[in-house]
Amino acid sequence: MKKNTKTYVLLLAVLGIWGVIGYKIVATINPSKEKKAQNITQVTFNPKGVKERDTFSLILDYRDPFLGTIKRLTNTKIVKKKATPKVVIPKRIIQYTVFIANKSSRPTVFFITIDGQQQMMSINDVHQKVKLVYGTKEKIKVKENGVLKTIDLTE
Repeated sequence: MKKNTKTYVLLLAVLGIWGVIGYKIVATINPSKEKKAQNITQVTFNPKGVKERDTFSLILDYRDPFLGTIKRLTNTKIVKKKATPKVVIPKRIIQYTVFIANKSSRPTVFFITIDGQQQMMSINDVHQKVKLVYGTKEKIKVKENGVLKTIDLTE
């Protein structure tokens, strides 16, 4: 074959392939309006019965390959300990309301509301198991049931 005939044959093959691809794209974009009738079949559900499991137990009365002895089975009962209920300590409502500092007297007085009762406290005072550890104009630190809490000033 001559060089020109090979080129024409390959050109026809490329045009044919691209024509098929173009046809499929156009057919997908513009589908025909004819709809095919679909066969609708009704399926019924029939569940199969549940088989009971086969139970077994292991008999471990063979010789130990390392020690050369036969292991004897012992029946030991495991006793479960009952969990002791945790002691729930009710939370107290603690609010820091007022700060009073007097230049002439050294102790600074903090007004703290504990469960609705207002108390005047200074550093290291204890009331209803609540100890005032530290205090400034903006916040205080109290220790309640061994837990250190920081409370901001409420206005």
